[in-house]
Amino acid sequence: MKNLIIKKIDTTTPLSIKEAALLLEKNTDTEAIDILNWEKAFPYKPELKFRIAHTGNEIWLKFYVQEKNILAQETEINGDVYKDSTVEFFISIDGKNYYNFEFNCIGTPHVGYGPGRNNRTPILPETVSQIDVESSLGNEPFEEKSGDFSWEMMICIPTQCLAFDKIQSLNGLEATANFYKCGDETSDPHFVTWNAIDTENPDYHRPEFFGSVKFSD
Repeated sequence: MKNLIIKKIDTTTPLSIKEAALLLEKNTDTEAIDILNWEKAFPYKPELKFRIAHTGNEIWLKFYVQEKNILAQETEINGDVYKDSTVEFFISIDGKNYYNFEFNCIGTPHVGYGPGRNNRTPILPETVSQIDVESSLGNEPFEEKSGDFSWEMMICIPTQCLAFDKIQSLNGLEATANFYKCGDETSDPHFVTWNAIDTENPDYHRPEFFGSVKFSD
């Protein structure tokens, strides 16, 4: 099981998402998302890295993607973003339930909560809308494009989005998490993970295969 220390970045004033991205770039190293758990059925592997840090009351996450096909049809909060070219971050605070943060490549978010794949409770759209997202591909939907694409996405998730856990501060918090890339309805469907998942078929909703993460004080 992988272990990840999430560095704290101290900020004294509110920052724009671009300023946050610059601080994240300056203060963190990249982590690779490069495990093909279901290679026989889904051999395509886009190149994918991320950076992550926190401020005590926000999680900063930036993805870097290189892939052959990009697709962005979903524009509704908590819609089916997984069908598009999508990056995902799942995290469990209590070891029983977890949040699934999913973003298609134009930044449309889907956030749910619960113990497993079924009976997910969606986080209210007015709460999800507090997430600040900026994609280098913009925010307008488009049909699939094929070629050789590189795109980046910066995400700032406030602790309010961890709505079922009363978190005063992320400082010192120990949790479990996994990071993913998928594109279920692209021409090259793919399922790439940070921590390995030992299941017969692709299934990201398996918290028993999350890695260990600790938020620095």
